[in-house]
Amino acid sequence: MAAIYSGIYLKLKSAKTSWEDKLKLARFAWISHQCVLPNKEQVLLDWVSHALVSYYNKKPELEDEVVEKLWAYLDNVIHSKRLQNLLKSGKTIGLSFSIVINERLSEACSQKTQQNIGTVLSCSSGILSTPSLSIIYTAKCELLVDLLSKLSKLACQQLASDDAVGSQLFSVLQLTFAQYLLIQRQQTNPNRVFGQVSSHLLQPCLLLRHLLTARSWTQADDNHVRQHLSREIRNQVETLLQAALFPPELFSSYKEELLPEQEVQEKKKGALKSLLLPVKTVQTKLGSGFCEPALHGAVVAGSVSLLYKLFLDAYCKAENHLVCFHMLSRLFGCLRLSGIQQGMREDTLSPADWSMELLALEQLLNLVLSSDIYNVASDRIRHKEVQFGFYRKLAQMLMGHSQASIPAWFRCLKLLMSLNHLIVEPDLDDLVASTWVDAKASEQRTKKPQEALISTMFQTYSKLRQFPRLFEEVLTVLCRPAADELRLPVFSAGLTVKLRECLLELPPNQILDILCLFVEKCQTLIIPALEGSADTALKLLSVSSVLHAFLFNMRSLDDVTPSPVVLRTQSLLAKMQKGIIQPLMELLQAPRRKEEKSDLWLRKASDSALLLVYTWVEVDTLFGVSCSKYVSPTAEMAGAVTELAARHWGISAFLPGVEEQCWERVMELANSFASTSKYCLELLTLQKMKMILMQTKADLQALQHAAAFILKSGRSSMSRGESEPWDEDISAISDLTYPTAHWHLVISNLTILLPYISLKDVEYIANVLLETLVLAKAQEAATDQESAISTGNVSLGLMYSSFLPEMKVLHCAFLTSLIRQFAGVLPAAARDSVDLPLQQLSAGSIPWHEEILAPFRPVDPLEAPSENKLLKDELSLPWKTLEKVAQCIVLLAQNGCPVILKESQLENCLGLLEIASLLKLDSLLPSDCTRCFLVLLSLLANTKASVSCSKQLLLKFLSTCFHLLRCLQAGRNASSVFKVFHASDVLEVVMTSQLRASKFFTDVLTVPVWAQYLQEVQAFLQNFLQMIIERRQSVRLNLEKFMSFLVTCKPDIGAAKSKGGKNWNPAAGQLLLMAFTTLCHVVTLYLQQLPEKKLQSADVLSALLEPVVLQMVRTVEHGLQSNTPNQPLPVAFLPSVTTLLKADLSRAVRKGWQKEPSGFLEQPRIKLYQKFYSQILRELPCAGSNLQFLQSALQFLTVFCSVPELYPGKETAVMVVFAIKKLLTGPAVTTQVIHSMEEELTEVLVQLLGNCSAEEFYTIMRLVLQGLEMRNVWQQKAKEVLSAVTLTKLLLSCPLSGDKEKAFWFASPQIITALMQTKEACQDQSLISTIVVPILETVAALLRQGEGVLLNPHHVSLAFSILLTVPLDHVKTEEYRSVFLGVHEVLFSIVQCHPKVLLKAAPSFLNSFHRLVVSVMHEGRQKGDRGTISFPLLFILKCAHLVERMYTHIAAEMEDFTVFSAFIVAQYVTELQKVTLHPAVKKHLTEGIYHILDLCIERDIKFLNVSLPAGVREVFKDLYNDYNHYHKAKKQGEEKYTA
Repeated sequence: MAAIYSGIYLKLKSAKTSWEDKLKLARFAWISHQCVLPNKEQVLLDWVSHALVSYYNKKPELEDEVVEKLWAYLDNVIHSKRLQNLLKSGKTIGLSFSIVINERLSEACSQKTQQNIGTVLSCSSGILSTPSLSIIYTAKCELLVDLLSKLSKLACQQLASDDAVGSQLFSVLQLTFAQYLLIQRQQTNPNRVFGQVSSHLLQPCLLLRHLLTARSWTQADDNHVRQHLSREIRNQVETLLQAALFPPELFSSYKEELLPEQEVQEKKKGALKSLLLPVKTVQTKLGSGFCEPALHGAVVAGSVSLLYKLFLDAYCKAENHLVCFHMLSRLFGCLRLSGIQQGMREDTLSPADWSMELLALEQLLNLVLSSDIYNVASDRIRHKEVQFGFYRKLAQMLMGHSQASIPAWFRCLKLLMSLNHLIVEPDLDDLVASTWVDAKASEQRTKKPQEALISTMFQTYSKLRQFPRLFEEVLTVLCRPAADELRLPVFSAGLTVKLRECLLELPPNQILDILCLFVEKCQTLIIPALEGSADTALKLLSVSSVLHAFLFNMRSLDDVTPSPVVLRTQSLLAKMQKGIIQPLMELLQAPRRKEEKSDLWLRKASDSALLLVYTWVEVDTLFGVSCSKYVSPTAEMAGAVTELAARHWGISAFLPGVEEQCWERVMELANSFASTSKYCLELLTLQKMKMILMQTKADLQALQHAAAFILKSGRSSMSRGESEPWDEDISAISDLTYPTAHWHLVISNLTILLPYISLKDVEYIANVLLETLVLAKAQEAATDQESAISTGNVSLGLMYSSFLPEMKVLHCAFLTSLIRQFAGVLPAAARDSVDLPLQQLSAGSIPWHEEILAPFRPVDPLEAPSENKLLKDELSLPWKTLEKVAQCIVLLAQNGCPVILKESQLENCLGLLEIASLLKLDSLLPSDCTRCFLVLLSLLANTKASVSCSKQLLLKFLSTCFHLLRCLQAGRNASSVFKVFHASDVLEVVMTSQLRASKFFTDVLTVPVWAQYLQEVQAFLQNFLQMIIERRQSVRLNLEKFMSFLVTCKPDIGAAKSKGGKNWNPAAGQLLLMAFTTLCHVVTLYLQQLPEKKLQSADVLSALLEPVVLQMVRTVEHGLQSNTPNQPLPVAFLPSVTTLLKADLSRAVRKGWQKEPSGFLEQPRIKLYQKFYSQILRELPCAGSNLQFLQSALQFLTVFCSVPELYPGKETAVMVVFAIKKLLTGPAVTTQVIHSMEEELTEVLVQLLGNCSAEEFYTIMRLVLQGLEMRNVWQQKAKEVLSAVTLTKLLLSCPLSGDKEKAFWFASPQIITALMQTKEACQDQSLISTIVVPILETVAALLRQGEGVLLNPHHVSLAFSILLTVPLDHVKTEEYRSVFLGVHEVLFSIVQCHPKVLLKAAPSFLNSFHRLVVSVMHEGRQKGDRGTISFPLLFILKCAHLVERMYTHIAAEMEDFTVFSAFIVAQYVTELQKVTLHPAVKKHLTEGIYHILDLCIERDIKFLNVSLPAGVREVFKDLYNDYNHYHKAKKQGEEKYTA
């Protein structure tokens, strides 16, 4: 046959054979064993190579389709198993067409289309990943460089287009980079490498890196490229450029080119210059247009900082700092900013260009600062301030072209100031003006860098003790004409904090110097020119705000303050009062026409005056309290004003020299502006209240007037309902921020105000509090300022605080306001009805607060009887109203005429309920608690949603009501409800209303909101029934009434006819079942807890429970009948039947039943339970991940299996275990689902194994062992293995005794041997979480439980065989977490429970533990300069801590391990030498290995020093030195003081 096909080669070479036939023959020849050609594979490869080479050399004219088929044939050959096997066997096969691939890719680049290159890329991938084929590139480096260049350009084209990015091109590119980097390391001529990279790769690589970084990735882009390859390729680009452009050998060339001529001559002493000019080469490449003009600037800006970073990484040493600086100046020359610096027009750069350029400059300056290149002294002494001159020009350029809208502009100036403050000091006034006082940095993203820059200025001048110098410039700028009215405040909240920090460190005399400067300037320059000048008024306000900031944030005077400082401060305040405040008062009190009062200058002057007055009064008071040496200026004028001022608490009592009439006119003017002046008036009034309260006898009338004034002051602004967030800057309050500031002041000082305001004012505060809370969400959404406060936030802060419940009057008023709001939500017809509960509960005529105020009312003894009677009437009125409302609610519920709510009204009610939930409901007074209970009950019983309303919204509303009722039940006054209600009435109202509402919910029974609703109703019923029992008042009567009511209920309200023709409402059925279940559960628990003396009452309750149980059975049966035959059991039925069975068993135990079910259960009941049991066993395997069903079903099985006699027919415990095993093998059951139901599974197995016979147990064990057989892994039945492993782990959690225990431990060696199939399972990465981790957990549990039972060391040492095959590298983050903990637990179980085995299998233990250590080192390594690690740091630290604990345990407990200590240390340092660990990880590991070094004797240390390789030995020496210095010295110190 061979002869027949031997002519194939001739046909392939023949020109007469068509290309279609040639390709068919070639494919046949490659795959057929019958075609025999000498060296066939090489011949066929040569043929296809020659064909392609000829085509690209333009010799034969081939159709495009033929060419594509030739490429496809070549690709198939390269990737064929035949070729791979031949190469593995050692056969040499060569290729010679790399130029063709490069040509094809070049063609694709020039055409800018990437169609039909997939095959070429596949060929490239196959060649590069096969060492014996890749030699065509590796042997000739220029071809590989060309390939890399072409692939980079193709990648750039793809990234620059709008098309989705695929993975093939980037995978080949990453592979090519890896190959080139290998070749690059082997090159011996750095000049040649530099030339290759700079000529062919520098530009495409920089463009590629930029596009990978800047691309906006979309979901359409390949995920692998987006998350992994892009990062990997960027790293490879950096590695390539680092090695090629900046090798150690080229440093001399850089130095010669960069340093000035004389420096080179001094250092080189006349040596010849190198012909290589690397810097110029790089500059030329960056300057030439290697990409589109629109991209060029961005690419250069991004590349300059990268190249400088790589340069510094390579050459930055102390002696090379000047070279590094010159490289900086040359690279800066590549930026467009350098052109601006040299006088190019600014308008050539757009804002986006400015942003990119400044970002690049910032990165360059950051590198200079972090590398410590600029040494001020060295630069001045040795280098004639060459660096200072460069940075100075930079600062001038930045200051001359203000870019306050760009964050990087601020950051660049901050970096320059951090380098040396003298760089910017000559332009300090311009710096203060452009970056601070006149900067329009209103956006949050620019505010942060602006504040950082100003903070740096503060810190710098504070440390230099030149703070007055800085604020002299600030004052100069402030006194310039203001740009406009919108000049931003001088101090933001963040800057005020920084100012405070600096002022606390400064000498007090420097602060006083600044204050005196400002006061003098204000007195001499501003005040005289104030009248009629808006510009001067704006200057005054800025200066006033600075004075306020300094006086409020400087250190207070105290008794240790030097006397000269105290005297200077007194003088300053006196000067401020006489020279500024008094002239301002006189100016403001002058009578003016109405139209003049709205002038801007007058408004700003008023703001400044009141701000200064408030500041003066506050500071004067504080100094007087804290410093005994301080004499207030008010004391000097005390004689004239003391008596009158003290009596009326007028202004002269606080501020000397200001008459009362003058003050009243100023107040009138200030009150006309909703701004700083009005707010300061409120602050002054509050200060007055504090001073009155400090007196021995407080003036009650003055306090009441003051409190009323504060509330009245802001009432009109608050009533408008318009406000904006306020940043707490007192000098910048406007019409819209004033309401926020006022409300903040009121709420912050409620503890002072509340005792002195009228009840009407309390109601006003409560109403505003509610209004602002309703608006809080919308206000929060509109607030993007982090530090700003809003009215909503202030109100929420009060609601969350612990103060509100203490303010009982406000608490009560707020509740009244809330109820009134609920009533306002009702439809108009219902709102007008006076008899409805909500209207009665919020009636203004009822003294709801009387319960709070009554104890504090003084009673005249002479009028005591009548007063007492009146007081009692007032106290009883609210309770009479509550009782009347309770009866009304019951009647309305019985009559069934609820108020119908639309969806919008329901949403409003839900919003109000959320506000109600903010109240501390458990701290309400009895009447308020009852009132709140009635409101919620009324909403449940007397409202109804319209037909069009969302059912899920209604369910959420009802759930929230029940949740709040439960919160009330948890309060100390919960039982006050029973003053106005019979307990059974509440239960009837609730159930009646909910059964009536349930007809809406027939089609939402599978929605999670329905399940949540049922849980809330159940929790309420359970708590309420528990309360009835705990009160021990009419328990039997209330329970009897409720039981009778439930028995009469029928779940067919409004139900449509079912298929069976019977009325049945499944929602009502579930509600009824839930009520029955709850009642049975509570009563059963109560019966179990009753002492023997009260058995009679227990019998009575049991008899009462009987009809409920019968009705419950009927409801369950009815529900089952209406259920579609093939449908699963409704989840709601399961808890009910479980409770029913528990109740029956409880009664049976009381009656002394032992064996026969018929002795305590009626036959129909037994059949019901058996029916449920059979149905559950059928449904269990199909339940999947339905956790709610699974948990309920397993709880039923737990109770059912506790009575083996209930099993139907001949069924046994084995059937249940078999069903559980089938459940665990289900496709939807994951390890997470198993963990979620582990507790329930364990409880079922405890009952099964406790009640089954020995034979049944043996069958169960056989069932488990069958799942652990090897064939399950081979047949890829992973779920079978998982179920068996899970059952084994669960069996270990069950208490076994007697024959069962012996049988289990007899089989334990077989179990451990079976678990060794991990070795097979680990080959598939997907099985790590599903099989490997559960096996590790089971082995750990088996070893712990087997302490003292597993006596054969061989069986324990089998665990090491499992551990050594578990993968710890190349696993996903979440899997690594589980695998590490699993392996560690197995090792620790052996160490703790089987120490004798450990000594015999020491090598296996050490190998397993060493793998853990290596994995932690690998994952905890430090990458690059950022110190980031591949896994979340917290988890890696936990792993490192566990390793440390193991080392410590070995050292402390295992004395016989001393012989292995040197081996452990050698393993550790060998790995340590390979990685750079994250400092936090290294700390844990080092502490652990120190304990092993404690075991090492001198001979071990000598052995390690001799035997370790050179590099490792250095690492060991460092470790041992640190050990002696830190650990050993500390240990010896501790031993010295240890008895």
